[in-house]
Amino acid sequence: MTNYKELVKEAAALLDTFKPNEQCLETLIEDRSKSLEKKYGSEDKSFLLDIVSGCIEQKKVLDVVINTFYDQHGRLVLKADYNRFSVVCYIAVFLLEDVGLPRFSKIITSQDITKMHKFLRFLFSVTNLTGWIQSEWSRIYDAAYVEHTWIVPLLRWRPRVEELLEQLSRRMSSGSLPKKAPPSCTQPMEFALTKPKPRPFPVPEPVPAQQKHQPVNPNIFKPPKEQEVLEELREKNRLKAQRGLYEANMQQFKCAKPQKSERTEKHISELKEAQEAQLKFDAVFTSGTPATQKVNSLPIRLNTTSILREGAFYNKKLEGELLRLERVAEGASDPCAYERHEQAKREKEQQEQQAQQQRRHLEAKISYEEAALARTRITQHKQQMAQVKKEETAELMRVYAARRLEEERGMKELVQQVSEGHQNSRIARDKLQLFKQKLVREECEERREMMARALEEAQEEMAKKMELIGQIRAMEALPRHTHKLLDDTETGGHALLCEMSLAELRERVWMLRATQQRHLEDRRRHIQQDKQQRQDMLTQQLHNIATYRTAMEQAAARRQEESVCRPSAQELLEGDETLRALRQTLQNKRQQRQQLTHTQTHTRTLKHTQHTHKSTHTLQQWDQRKGLEEQQWEELEKSLQMSIQQGAPNTV
Repeated sequence: MTNYKELVKEAAALLDTFKPNEQCLETLIEDRSKSLEKKYGSEDKSFLLDIVSGCIEQKKVLDVVINTFYDQHGRLVLKADYNRFSVVCYIAVFLLEDVGLPRFSKIITSQDITKMHKFLRFLFSVTNLTGWIQSEWSRIYDAAYVEHTWIVPLLRWRPRVEELLEQLSRRMSSGSLPKKAPPSCTQPMEFALTKPKPRPFPVPEPVPAQQKHQPVNPNIFKPPKEQEVLEELREKNRLKAQRGLYEANMQQFKCAKPQKSERTEKHISELKEAQEAQLKFDAVFTSGTPATQKVNSLPIRLNTTSILREGAFYNKKLEGELLRLERVAEGASDPCAYERHEQAKREKEQQEQQAQQQRRHLEAKISYEEAALARTRITQHKQQMAQVKKEETAELMRVYAARRLEEERGMKELVQQVSEGHQNSRIARDKLQLFKQKLVREECEERREMMARALEEAQEEMAKKMELIGQIRAMEALPRHTHKLLDDTETGGHALLCEMSLAELRERVWMLRATQQRHLEDRRRHIQQDKQQRQDMLTQQLHNIATYRTAMEQAAARRQEESVCRPSAQELLEGDETLRALRQTLQNKRQQRQQLTHTQTHTRTLKHTQHTHKSTHTLQQWDQRKGLEEQQWEELEKSLQMSIQQGAPNTV
């Protein structure tokens, strides 16, 4: 007897393995024919190969139906059943005349009846066959061929397929009903008159099934890792602070550094190279590279704003100097002596400010060292308090472990009580399942009625749409005259005063553009003249600025020669006794803090070693206690097993 379920499954598997880009149909048939001869007979083999070759040849026609089916019902079927639906669709469309309805019914019933019922209802729907399926197939083949060869036979087979669908519906509804249990027969038993009942032995109480206890987290009896991490961070921060303090004491002050650092000079050179690389003198829209030799070139490079501002400054200064000379010539006193006295007074005040700033700097360092000493003492006090807190926590953990053992004993008793209560919940669960099945049957019947009503409404709406489409196409088929001639010299005929023709509009636009072009040329000529005058004025200002700067440089050189002869401010600050005493105090404070830090690190290492020895001793005690408890539980289980074995022969 032919196993249609295996044939459809094998055909779907062959379609899954077929790759049209890598192999052809003949190669697939030759490779699989030898293996199929061992499994199936010649008739089944030829039927299977015909289905596979037909599905591959008519893949476009089958994909139209299967893809639309997955779009509408994809959430209820699996993507893995795609080729299985393709095989069923090919048999229904192309081989139903040859196979016959009885054999087709066997193929359908060998598969999942729920999926097959849904697919056949979709395929043999009148709305789908005469609607979008026929239109989509007509794009692939000729419309007359599609209607005569496929659509008309499918509509002819539709009444008999409806009977098959009703059989599937009955099987689906009968499969959901609960099966009745067979009636129990009364079995006769012989009378027990002469045999007295033996005295029953007491039945041993059932040992409740105990859950496997979870192992104790080993991190409970270990010192926390956060403490070690904090100690490492403190040590790193301390070394980093000492290194930064040492570098700050050894290096000179950067605020008073006259020259730039190597890093700054390197950064400036990189910025200059980047700016020079961005310059494009030989680009498309440039005027070429500038000349190497310029006529009347000046050593000053400034923008327009800087030139005007500096020129105004020097002019104002020159006017003030001329005014001073006129007053001296008239007999007024020379203010140079007063300015020299003021300059000396300012230098003296500046030296005093530097000395005061140096004293404040040293006093700030001394206060920093004192604060570091205070922080170290506070840290030692906090560490002592933390050690006391740890001892209290260890004591609380021991109390918690004892309480945990008592709770475990109570939980074992509670588990035994819960296992007895589970038996009552099964009866309630069975009643609830029967009630739910009844609700599902009622819901399925209501859904079938709603689907039938929706199908009738859809058919009526489709008929109205087809009639409306026919009317629209008839209206579109009528000819239309859209030709219109245009005369450039005619006006629109709107009876407006400003109305003009297209030719007149073009002439006026041309005249307006010519006027605008002349206006732009005049404006460009005026701008060039203003620009040339401004350039001449800036050149004159640059000559004046160069002259003023040369004079100022000479005066600055003379002042520099005079300042070399005077003692520097650094030499005066080094001879101050107050600053020398403050430096000595700072050195003493640093030594005290370093000694205190060294003693603190030594005590910390000693405490750490003591703590590790103590934690290992506590873990050993806990392991011993755990081993004793496990030994007690094993002895209790052995005693229970022996009591059960002793009572078992008597009960039999």
